[in-house]
Amino acid sequence: MNKKVLHLWYAYPDDLLNEEAAHTCFRLLSEEERARWQALKFDKHRREYLATHALVRNALSQHRAVPPESWRFHSNAHGKPAIEPECGLRFNLSNSLGLVVCLIAEGVEVGVDAESRERAGSIAEIAPRMFAPLELAQLEHLREDQRPDRRLRLWTLKEAYIKARGMGLALPTNKFFFVFESEKELRMEMDPNFDDVPERWQFCTVENAGHCISIMVEKLADPELHVWESRPPAAAPRQLMLATERWFPK
Repeated sequence: MNKKVLHLWYAYPDDLLNEEAAHTCFRLLSEEERARWQALKFDKHRREYLATHALVRNALSQHRAVPPESWRFHSNAHGKPAIEPECGLRFNLSNSLGLVVCLIAEGVEVGVDAESRERAGSIAEIAPRMFAPLELAQLEHLREDQRPDRRLRLWTLKEAYIKARGMGLALPTNKFFFVFESEKELRMEMDPNFDDVPERWQFCTVENAGHCISIMVEKLADPELHVWESRPPAAAPRQLMLATERWFPK
């Protein structure tokens, strides 16, 4: 894998309504993952969990000569997963009832977040305490019909950054923020006392299956995004055509 290439993978939990597909995915899980799957109460959450864990195993095996069922993982104190033993790959996951996403890169930290457009209303409720003052002020200057899209984009960018850092909500979300000069001009800023610098990161946002998906990666030279889809999650992938993504900063 070229270090400048990022790989974004999609899978769809409802593909596991097919019992044969679900069984194939289940066979890939570790004993611990199977126990967690079994503990879930609702079938929709079982499909989401199964799709997530089958996809990451399938996707990683496209980049290393390791069978999907042989991957082993550990999580840091904030829950960010990593491969064990270390093999040079970095990945991050985001999942919902309608879409599972996996982002893979070589040797650089990455974060990804995907949110259904149906969540725009619930994000509006938490925005006052999660967004920075400048982000809230810019929201207020938008037309009412423009605000749901902006909230989704802000939320997924913030989540992607938090996940790339691997620190969860231990990071104060109002101490880093995204400033829209226009829809085509966007920059990241941080509080002077924040323990990071914006110049370390690049980011972009794409769309799929009614979801807003934001990607955060440690800065690369001219990153190239390849998009893949596995239907069902353990199936051979097919590459999707993607409209040219816009990376920030340029």
